[in-house]
Amino acid sequence: MEAHQHSPDSSSEECTVLEAPPGKNSCPQHAAKVADVYCSACECALCSDCVPEHEEHPTVALSQALEHHRIILQERLGAVQTRLPQISDALSFVKEILHQLTSQRGSIEEDIQSSFEDLHKQLDVRKSVLLMELEVTYGLKQKVLQAQIDRLLRGDEDISSVCTQTEEALAGEACAANLQVERDLGERLGELAHLCLPSQPEENDQLDLILETDGLRKSIHNLGTILTTSAVASQSEAMGAGLEQSIVGHPASVTIVTRDKSGGACKSGNAILSAEVFTPDGSIVDGEIVDHKNGTYEFVYTVPKEGDFSLALRLYNQHIKGSPFKLKVVRASEAEVEVSPSTTTATNSAANATPSTGSSEGAKRRGKSPGQKKKGSKRASSALGTPRRKTQNPIEDDLIFKIGTKGRNKGEFTNLQGVAASSGGRILIADSNNQCVQIFSNEGEFKSRFGVRGRTPGQLQRPTGVAVHPSGDIIIADYDNKWVSIFTGEGKFKAKLGSGRLMGPKGVSVDQNGHVIVVDNKACTVFIFQLTGKLITKFGSRGNGDKQFAGPHFAAVNKNNEIIITDFHNHSVKVFTPEGELVLKFGSNGEGNGQFNAPTGVAVDTNGNIIVADWGNSRIQVFDGSGSFLSYINTSADPLYGPQGLALTSDGHVVVADSGNHCFKVYRYLQ
Repeated sequence: MEAHQHSPDSSSEECTVLEAPPGKNSCPQHAAKVADVYCSACECALCSDCVPEHEEHPTVALSQALEHHRIILQERLGAVQTRLPQISDALSFVKEILHQLTSQRGSIEEDIQSSFEDLHKQLDVRKSVLLMELEVTYGLKQKVLQAQIDRLLRGDEDISSVCTQTEEALAGEACAANLQVERDLGERLGELAHLCLPSQPEENDQLDLILETDGLRKSIHNLGTILTTSAVASQSEAMGAGLEQSIVGHPASVTIVTRDKSGGACKSGNAILSAEVFTPDGSIVDGEIVDHKNGTYEFVYTVPKEGDFSLALRLYNQHIKGSPFKLKVVRASEAEVEVSPSTTTATNSAANATPSTGSSEGAKRRGKSPGQKKKGSKRASSALGTPRRKTQNPIEDDLIFKIGTKGRNKGEFTNLQGVAASSGGRILIADSNNQCVQIFSNEGEFKSRFGVRGRTPGQLQRPTGVAVHPSGDIIIADYDNKWVSIFTGEGKFKAKLGSGRLMGPKGVSVDQNGHVIVVDNKACTVFIFQLTGKLITKFGSRGNGDKQFAGPHFAAVNKNNEIIITDFHNHSVKVFTPEGELVLKFGSNGEGNGQFNAPTGVAVDTNGNIIVADWGNSRIQVFDGSGSFLSYINTSADPLYGPQGLALTSDGHVVVADSGNHCFKVYRYLQ
């Protein structure tokens, strides 16, 4: 037999090596032996030659040990993977705060510039000081938020990397050779499962400006103050007898103490605070907030009937510790304790005070969050924490229904922005922070959603605008990916356009020729593309001139094929020819009829009337084709909070993205 030719000094043991070469289950000590036993004490695989050395140790079959180890590893992987959505939500939350902070900074900078233009040269020194103070204050806040974002990104990257490695290991064959690697991964997963990451914002987005103009000649060297606080909702707390119980018809009082990210008490006032008492039927009891200017605030309210209620206290539109609180209202004869003298004193002082909105009377104030002007209450959609997905209108106004609450599931939204309506009776919502588009019927029935988070073609990173092409294709502006994606009506990716040209597309629309209108918010430019991606023309630049923009948002096209653009920071609406020539401009900064505080969504009806979402004033205005104010859409029953995109449905109603309330609303619209 010459099947095997051995060397002269070969032995029978070497023959065994040839018959059983080292494999994945080879003994670590005896490579020629197969390990089939596992020592639990030494945490190693054993062959038959090793077993005598471990006879006093507990041993099990290697296959059983490997299976048990895999089960533990899988459990740890699952536990750690649950952290990823939490980190994603925290990132979106903090990034939005930073985005709003930056927007506030831009608005205030413009106010400072315009306020000093008409003053004497001696004011230039003070202007420089204020601008510097703004930059320093913004820089400090931006640094805190950016540092938190960096920590969250690092945590996300670490967890994603280890999870990927673990999934690859689990996809392979279970064997002794990979034991140490898998043990290391398990330890790393255990560490990451308990990794402490900051999920709540460590700063707020407030940057306000107060300009006192009375006695200007005498106090010119002190003109202007950059106003903010370091208060965060997650650390602030409330106290007082009115937090848990009150007496029917008697004023009750709650004290709110604002604190910074470290839990330290804030020493100054002017924080943006709201308080709401909800009756069992969902209506709101009004009240007054008194700012003591020392970091504490007092909410005084009176409930007209007995029962169980909810008290929601929000700082910068976020619930403070323990909010919403359960509140029991009883009759005077049933009350266990009477109203204390201190409460009465506080109530009397509050009753004579003007409800505080965080600014001095007579002062010019800008940079407010939308909707903060409402006294003692703002909205009822989510304060109780259990809003319904579809709510019928309880009061006679124009609201037909609303859909949505904050979340990641179908019919839930996180920072919804763009809205479109198709001729086929569909409503499309760009769910920005959930990286998807959700589709509903005109009656509010959920139909479908599509979108995968990512930065490659076909994925969505931050969808902000949406439109429907006459062909049925769905066009989506992706702000962070810096391009426009085109999908079929069923949500299948077809192509992208504008890559390499766009800096931050916000809104999209389609003109009478089927061309795609893209509003580049960051570049302050309007681009017009063919559906193939070929650029037809572009117009606009940064500034406050007639053909310039300051943060343009959305676009609409009228029957004359004219393009209507909302100019956010210039507080105006501008109408252009398809070639980019200005036809009409209307609007100014303010709260009156026909004025805007940062317009966003825009649509045109069949008569050429222009419908505009007024973000900062939390309302919807209607103008004729020449820009003359006509009316408001009545939103008083369930107030808007920072409306974004809007559109006209195929059955003639107005649908608007109520971004601050995490829902969309459909209103009657009489043309």
